[in-house]
Amino acid sequence: MRDRLPWFVWASLALVSSIVIGMYWDISWHMSIGRDSFWTPAHIAIQAGGIIAGLSGALLILTTTFRRDSALRPASIRVWGFHGPFGAFLGVWGAATMVVSAPFDNWWHGAYGLDVKILSPPHMVLTLGILAVAVAGVLLVLAAMNRAHGLAHARLGLALFVIGGEILVLAMTAILEHTIRANLHRADAYRAMALVVPVVLLALAQASNRTWGATILAAFYTAFMIAMLWLFQRFPAEPKLGPVYQSITHFIPLEFPPLVIVPAIAFDLVRRRVAWPRGRLALVLGATFLVTLVAVEWPFAGFLQSPAARNGWFGGDYFAYFLRPEWDEPSHVFRVDDAPVIGMLEALGAAIATSYLGLVLGNLMRAVRR
Repeated sequence: MRDRLPWFVWASLALVSSIVIGMYWDISWHMSIGRDSFWTPAHIAIQAGGIIAGLSGALLILTTTFRRDSALRPASIRVWGFHGPFGAFLGVWGAATMVVSAPFDNWWHGAYGLDVKILSPPHMVLTLGILAVAVAGVLLVLAAMNRAHGLAHARLGLALFVIGGEILVLAMTAILEHTIRANLHRADAYRAMALVVPVVLLALAQASNRTWGATILAAFYTAFMIAMLWLFQRFPAEPKLGPVYQSITHFIPLEFPPLVIVPAIAFDLVRRRVAWPRGRLALVLGATFLVTLVAVEWPFAGFLQSPAARNGWFGGDYFAYFLRPEWDEPSHVFRVDDAPVIGMLEALGAAIATSYLGLVLGNLMRAVRR
């Protein structure tokens, strides 16, 4: 394989990046301005990612089908007489799902107004489509990487880390309502992170076969979220819907990201030193994830709620326009946990289960060739 990246890998990088930036922008838009039109730049960026996925996947399928000398023909599957990589077919399906979600979302807002939660029914359809095109991007890169050698393999590995880091951003965005600052002294936040973080980190780290794979992925997520926090507050914005309870003069960014990089480092250290059977290793990794995350995030959450974090560096005093001043978030108080012991035990069980799943998926992903 040639050393330079194939065009469909660049397309995968572009489409996932467009979706991730668009989703962050859309949430910030809702927090700062409200929903004023479907045709916001944020929505266009999200749908552009889906369009790129659909067009690039269709082109890849058509060229593989009708050009019998295509280098991808031996590494393709057949669906309804068409040939192409599995990732291309999945990307086309995901793109169609994203496009279908757009009029559904517009109708939903017209009928019911603003979303009460991030995962409303139309957003769940959109999320399913986004997940499909993101996984499709990973599969296309993986298949090419697993067939490559030398410099081409290394460059494809770098592309895998970029897309993988963006998938971690998407996963953490899906549980955003559970990981707000006011919730970080409740087991609910750690249970939510235990359900998504270990499987993403371990699957992609195992697939990359890099020593510090989980750390690189978590570092990308952390750097992206901090960069967006510092960037968005520099652009003016004001609410267009009422009632307005917070004074808004600029885009409200998402909160400072949870420190998942610490358990990611612990994951890589354990994986380097322990060569146990998968089940026993998952027990250690799950416990490691929860212990290290709680140990670092619990006191750091206290700092984020303190006056020392109420600045542009940590964004401790930025709130959506619709939050009442007496609510927990603007009051800088933690929500009460009614069942902390049971919740933490559930988080431990979730971390062990998703660690095991991540190890299984990672080994399967190493065998992807088409």
